[in-house]
Amino acid sequence: MYLMKSVLLIILLFAFFGCQQKSSETPPVAPVRNVVDEHYGVKVDDPYRYMEDLEDPEVQVWIKGQADYTAQVLGQIPGREDLFQRLKELDAGKPFSNVRIFRHKDGSLFYLNRKVGENIRKLYIRDGKTGEEKLLVDPESIKAEDNQHYSIYYYSPSPDKKYVVYGLDQGGSEETTLYILELSSGQVLSETIDRIETAYNKPRWTPDSKGFFYTRRQELPPDAPEIEIYKNTKVYYHKIGTAVTDDRLIVAKGHSPRATFSDVDFPSLYIPAGSDYAVLKIKHGDSNELTLFTAPIKSLLKNNIPWVKICDVPEGVTKYDVHGNDIYLQTYQNAPRFKVVRTSLKNPDFSSAKLIVSPGKTVVQSLNTAKDALYVTILDACFRKILRVPYGNEADSDYLTIPNNAAGYVTSISKELYGMLVYATSWTKGSLIYKYDPEKDSFEDTGMMPAGKFNDLEGYSSKEVKVKSHDGVMVPLSIIYKTDIQMNGKNPTLVQGYGSYGMASGVFFNPLRIAWLEKGGVIAVAHVRGGGAYGKEWHLAGQKTTKPNTWKDFITCAEYLISEGYTSKELIAGQGGSAGGILIGRAITERPDLFAAAIINVGDLDAIRMETTTNGVPNIQEFGTVTIEEEFHALLAMSSYHHVVDGEKYPAVLLTHGMNDPRVDPWMSAKMTARLQAASASGKPILFRVDYSAGHGIGSTRNQYLQQTADQMAFLLWQFNLSD
Repeated sequence: MYLMKSVLLIILLFAFFGCQQKSSETPPVAPVRNVVDEHYGVKVDDPYRYMEDLEDPEVQVWIKGQADYTAQVLGQIPGREDLFQRLKELDAGKPFSNVRIFRHKDGSLFYLNRKVGENIRKLYIRDGKTGEEKLLVDPESIKAEDNQHYSIYYYSPSPDKKYVVYGLDQGGSEETTLYILELSSGQVLSETIDRIETAYNKPRWTPDSKGFFYTRRQELPPDAPEIEIYKNTKVYYHKIGTAVTDDRLIVAKGHSPRATFSDVDFPSLYIPAGSDYAVLKIKHGDSNELTLFTAPIKSLLKNNIPWVKICDVPEGVTKYDVHGNDIYLQTYQNAPRFKVVRTSLKNPDFSSAKLIVSPGKTVVQSLNTAKDALYVTILDACFRKILRVPYGNEADSDYLTIPNNAAGYVTSISKELYGMLVYATSWTKGSLIYKYDPEKDSFEDTGMMPAGKFNDLEGYSSKEVKVKSHDGVMVPLSIIYKTDIQMNGKNPTLVQGYGSYGMASGVFFNPLRIAWLEKGGVIAVAHVRGGGAYGKEWHLAGQKTTKPNTWKDFITCAEYLISEGYTSKELIAGQGGSAGGILIGRAITERPDLFAAAIINVGDLDAIRMETTTNGVPNIQEFGTVTIEEEFHALLAMSSYHHVVDGEKYPAVLLTHGMNDPRVDPWMSAKMTARLQAASASGKPILFRVDYSAGHGIGSTRNQYLQQTADQMAFLLWQFNLSD
């Protein structure tokens, strides 16, 4: 069968490229082979169902044709190369890109960093006293096949600092393999572990540094259905120096009557420093509500681990952290914008947990425990601030004054050290990393993110407004622009949004925005329902049957920008990615007249078929299932692909996707491209940008990101008739 497919592929490629030599003025046309499904008496057409087989040679040829055509069109846009060079200059003006900083108890820092001129993040260690930096892992030095670069997904140093376990994947696939680096020798041990579940937790070391716990997917035969991949995930213990095949099973479905969960749940283990107890986290797909268990750390390598339940889904706990033998829980039970409570790990009792941070008008977004205090990130629409809560003296809680009136969030904390590191940022000024000293109540610039060339440019401003949506609800909207902007409706404007999983789009600085702003452009971020701007209530107001609020809020924000003179219908575009594909896909299918152009990145565009994919089952709790009538109708309402109408004048659309995407299958963008190309009567381009060395965007190289950004900006300016 494989040989026959290969021969057919060669024939189709020959035929296709032969045609392309004659004419490349139009993209290849996809044949219609309609499939009709019926759900609860509703017939649902699917004219491009066959595209879901990405191994089909015909589908591969069509996608390759779309990719080549799009690359040709984008490459010929006047000014596109100048934009790319400007983006490279702006990117080079940001000396460092530190992420995922780990503070060791001796004061040294581990972190991922991509320096100027580098294409991928590398793992470093920095001496806490001298500031001397040492490179530990360089993914660029590892040769990969078929141009599928390596990237580091995460890392975890051992408590004694002898080892670092880190995960590598290829081509943004998130198919992660664990490696173990011995710091003294710089040698990578022979023990490697594949099929690692990376989305919900990283490896956790035992206090004695002899081994670590990790979460691993089940091994499946090659012909197993895609929806089985994320099922029956298990937690193992690996002892350094032993064979992976001998690793001890710690947690699995049916493994313990004390800790029960389903085959579609994700278990992971947390070993907090300075505590006698471990925490077992059960994540139910992509929903935020957690089930937590605890047991003594000393019991984990024994039979019949005495798990005790801390909380379950009805308690509404979404985040937690541990200090000593106490656990702090972030919950929305009787607190739609969240509160923080505390209970004992020795005898957990959620019903009598002590209230630590009371619910209020602002949102409790996250919590972290340091040696001296609990640090809580508080969100007000999109602006973050940090509340310090001293242990045992909650009455002395106070907000920290972040330098330069910046928004701040905790970027690193250690349970064995005082204070924390905070990432201070704004919409228009460069970001810095500060160390907070609780004894002096002061912040000190760590120098880990030196000021960039474009960090403090004059002439740029931001504004926070609230826009009345279709049902009277006020929706936050952030607007970034040149200070001397004229409200004459002639400013090219890009509106961005997401609106899923209760995730909030907080304030952050991106120097690449300058390339758009300096051309007189406006960037707006719509904090729509389905996101987390106002806590759980905001999330539930844009989920499943209430999902239409997500794109209706977005539409209202776009209309506001036009009515206030920022822009016009001829100069406005919308952008959304992943689950934000629902937002932008439905915005342009409901109001095609409102936008001149749209960008859809790795978009969830066929909600009816989502649960047939690898990542579909974990998302049922967020979006719904066709097996429940009410939720089927909700899915149909949010499925952009099924709302494309023949003969409608749609805006210009650029769809982008990485072919290694494990989260949203690339056929989502392929089917939507084919449908829009066949249906649109506007004459505007519908382009499908394909990256064969990328996935969902996680793990992409800097060059990939800059090239895509240049293509997107050039595409929009071209459609606004401003590309020259």
